[in-house]
Amino acid sequence: MVDRLANSEANTRRISIVENCFGAAGQPLTIPGRVLIGEGVLTKLCRKKPKARQFFLFNDILVYGNIVIQKKKYNKQHIIPLENVTIDSIQDEGDLRNGWLIKTPTKSFAVYAATATEKSEWMNHINKCVSDLLSKSGKTPSSEHAAVWVPDSEATVCMRCQKAKFTPVNRRHHCRKCGFVVCGPCSEKRFLLPSQSSKPVRICDFCYDLLSTGEMTACQSSRSDSYSQSPKSPLNDVSDDDDDEDSSD
Repeated sequence: MVDRLANSEANTRRISIVENCFGAAGQPLTIPGRVLIGEGVLTKLCRKKPKARQFFLFNDILVYGNIVIQKKKYNKQHIIPLENVTIDSIQDEGDLRNGWLIKTPTKSFAVYAATATEKSEWMNHINKCVSDLLSKSGKTPSSEHAAVWVPDSEATVCMRCQKAKFTPVNRRHHCRKCGFVVCGPCSEKRFLLPSQSSKPVRICDFCYDLLSTGEMTACQSSRSDSYSQSPKSPLNDVSDDDDDEDSSD
């Protein structure tokens, strides 16, 4: 079906509409062979609070942005190549239900659909697109993924030293390797993570020690375990920052 739609007038028109919704600040999305598979609103678990984001699934990329006017205007466009994506289902926790992780080497995050049916459809379509891309290219699935950041609201004290309490003065920081919320003294070191940045980035002391000795697998597994065990924040945080993970801390 994708091949049949690739060069159709209807598909070209649909992609053009998406381009126009992002305006001049968005990147062009129309290329030969690209097909718009589906679209919808998902709740993205951001650093400060869960937020509604408009997502567009194409046969080769996943695009999302902030909703300015529903179905008419979006900004802060993000484009994720699907061949770098893997997804994992998340168990329901309180108000956060029907979720899954979208993991890539540069950025990973959790999203939630309105219903279990929507979740199933999104995950099935994403997996199918990724599988088709890898089959055509002969590439293997990405084995390295950026950490999913623990939301600020889940940590009142440093997740490493378990002592430092966060206040307006003692700010929260995020380790770029494990995604933990940590205090300044526990995250003074920098380390080069080429998939995330061309410059050394903030990491916690625990991950720095593991990375320095080459034990990167142990560091990553500690983050994965913590995500499945950590409590999920409710949908009622009062902060309204723009987007979270792109911040310097």
